[in-house]
Amino acid sequence: MQMTKYTIGLDYGSDSVRSLIVNVETGEEVASVVFNYPRWQKEMYCDSSKNQFRQHPKDYLEGLEYTIREALKQAPEGVAENVVGISVDTTGSTPVAVDEKGTPLSLTTGFEENPNAMFVLWKDHTAVYEAEEINKLAKKWDIDFTKFEGGIYSSEWFWAKLLHVIREDAGVYRAAYSWVEHCDWIPAILTGNTNPKTLKRSRCAAGHKAMWHEAFGGLPSEEFLTALDPMLAGLKERLFKETFTCDVSAGTLTQEWADKLGLSTNVVVGVGAFDAHLGAVGAEIEPYYLSKVMGTSTCDMLIAPMEEVGDKLVNGICGQVDGSIVPGMLGLEAGQSAFGDIYAWFKRVLEWPLKNILAETELVDSETKQKLIDETADKIIAKLSEEAEKIPIDESGIVALDWMNGRRTPDANQALKGAIAGLNLGSDAPRIFRALVEATAFGSRAINDRFISEGVRIDGVIALGGVAKKSPLVMQIVADVLDMPIKVARSEQACALGSAMAAAVVAGVYPNTSEAQKNMGGGVEKEYHPIPENVEKYKVLYERYKKFGKFIEFEY
Repeated sequence: MQMTKYTIGLDYGSDSVRSLIVNVETGEEVASVVFNYPRWQKEMYCDSSKNQFRQHPKDYLEGLEYTIREALKQAPEGVAENVVGISVDTTGSTPVAVDEKGTPLSLTTGFEENPNAMFVLWKDHTAVYEAEEINKLAKKWDIDFTKFEGGIYSSEWFWAKLLHVIREDAGVYRAAYSWVEHCDWIPAILTGNTNPKTLKRSRCAAGHKAMWHEAFGGLPSEEFLTALDPMLAGLKERLFKETFTCDVSAGTLTQEWADKLGLSTNVVVGVGAFDAHLGAVGAEIEPYYLSKVMGTSTCDMLIAPMEEVGDKLVNGICGQVDGSIVPGMLGLEAGQSAFGDIYAWFKRVLEWPLKNILAETELVDSETKQKLIDETADKIIAKLSEEAEKIPIDESGIVALDWMNGRRTPDANQALKGAIAGLNLGSDAPRIFRALVEATAFGSRAINDRFISEGVRIDGVIALGGVAKKSPLVMQIVADVLDMPIKVARSEQACALGSAMAAAVVAGVYPNTSEAQKNMGGGVEKEYHPIPENVEKYKVLYERYKKFGKFIEFEY
């Protein structure tokens, strides 16, 4: 009798890692475990005032072992023996400096507590100056190496980050043999091939963030890189020429990791990719449908047949790469640097009296005091949403910009700041909150407008992520502003599910991604439809948002 097969999707987010075990025949999610990064939770190695966000590889390794072992314990008996594949998705661009063996420097003697020797998280914006240097040089070079990445290089991406780190830290510069993306390092660890020159590099990561393209013969030329900074001399030869899509095997589990995880050495490990890209796969993306991962930030994914848009350049997005989302299709990426993070910021502003005044009161005992603080903090967003929903559109006159963490697309500019205008003495917290929600929706609209104006149509929107699941207020406003229906993917963990689908293809269960989606997809949970009268009102407010944005960007 043929035994049911399973794959594991390993999903590394900004705050935690999740392992999801999936039945490849039915798509049933049989077990799932989350591990919050302990060092990250303590805000170690980070400095938000400088937009510095670093993560220690130990958080990743501990989470890898814990989540898979615990998920297998939760799964029905016999599942472990029938796991055939593992695929990995991570945030990105999240690179790290490594030695000649491919070991992150923070795992080597002398660099254990050095943030520059750790993974530079996607939202780290310490490299704004370096990104601007790359853009200026690219525009006057005979080949514009940024042209397949929207024509504007971002401080969130590979070359800007590593250049900033080696300029800032001579010790890391001397010790770093090469650099590796998070999504490449985990499969390398699992398969035992961590050699920076031979480990399989993700087409997704390299194409969208490292200016890799077949038209260039790979990475930017040595001449370009050394003109950017002589410190980059020779690094290209210690990186990579080839890249691979997520349907390719990186190898099988080593005996060491098979023993650690409780799996077989026959388990195939797929080439990694970024979370939003495999999230789009898990949400069953199809041609010309925009997949929006709506969480702390947004990542907007769109796929199209190569023969239809393969030669078209879309300006101001986060790149267009053959096979970066679905192998065989052109993958286009955009997104907002802050989405849910903006709501979280406003919550922190409102929490200030709780943590700095109520926390010091002697009117109640410590246990009661903490319960009051926790209960109030937990209810802030829900209560704000409830009250904001009652406020008529444009009743407040407040307009906000969603650039609290810079602007990713259209036209990356991480130096931009958020802003709020139209305040008066009646501007209370729910009205400000609603304006912030509308600002994030307008930012989404600007992305749609850019795709359409560049000749890439959008037939529909598929949403996934925490905000899509938890906030009807946000989702309805976004549907009204976009004037498009939005389908919310049923799976609670679409990114991990997408990785599990990729693993099923890598393991040979399905011949391609489309077949894996058909058999393992969770379908749609809910659909939001635009309200015609709201659509018309938001058209007016969107024009106000754009005018305000131009003023802040060019005058302030």
